[in-house]
Amino acid sequence: MLLGIAFIVVVVGPLLLALAGWMRARSEPPAQMRWDFRLMALSTLLYVLAFNLVFFVQELFLVLPKAFTPGLQPTLFHNNHLWQGEHALASLFQGTGALATVLLGIGCLLLLRGRTLTSMSVRLLLVWLAYCGIFMALPQVVVGALSTGSDVGMAMEYFRLSPEVKTVCALLALAAIPFAARACARQVLRLAPEPALATARARSRFVLQAATIPALLAIVLIIPFRVPREWLEVMFLPLVVVAAGIPWIQAGAWRLQAVDPVVSRPAVSLVYPLVATLALLLVFQRVLRPGVDFF
Repeated sequence: MLLGIAFIVVVVGPLLLALAGWMRARSEPPAQMRWDFRLMALSTLLYVLAFNLVFFVQELFLVLPKAFTPGLQPTLFHNNHLWQGEHALASLFQGTGALATVLLGIGCLLLLRGRTLTSMSVRLLLVWLAYCGIFMALPQVVVGALSTGSDVGMAMEYFRLSPEVKTVCALLALAAIPFAARACARQVLRLAPEPALATARARSRFVLQAATIPALLAIVLIIPFRVPREWLEVMFLPLVVVAAGIPWIQAGAWRLQAVDPVVSRPAVSLVYPLVATLALLLVFQRVLRPGVDFF
């Protein structure tokens, strides 16, 4: 049953919303917008940067509680963490990573609510940090309800949650997906110029350029941060994070009419995001890949 509901939320819901948007936009003139390839490149790099920063936060907060627990000796890697020893709290601390990322995501959304941040690069990075933080965590609740061996599943087992309570937790996580996606989509549209907000078609096209295509392209660029590892482990998380929320963001962009733009679309440099992404890759592969002991 839970898998069926997840399919409805992740696949059927966005499709129905997109169909409604298509019917609404048929009567509108075509969106008079040129493709902004520089924006797409910037957003792709910032997504790669945000995804890996959020993943690092997740693994770091899986390791830190164990590091302060007697009898546990955790080690942080670029794509995982391991620990030696035994303690009753070890399974509980398998849930702290998802908790950290969702709090990070909510915090970034709160920062974006105001108008003090006017840099497109900074705001777009915060959007992706918020998105990855939330959508890296919510699917883990669903997986945790189905698998006791997953990170959140182990935390649920620590609390001795019944199958019914686990199902309720998973349903709440699934219910939060459309609302979280809507919040992220609104922040993406706040980066748009006025003409890109004028019609449902224009809003959908801007989100396609600024969010959907970059998130899909970023999946490939994330791979070097996660290898060497089994290909299922390398690809699964990046695919899940995109699949959980991007369809809702794209499908619902046409509905967001009352958007308050905050960026005047200045010229965007790709140098700093590219350098930051390459530097983070170097840290992942040179520093974290051999393992960093926290004991």
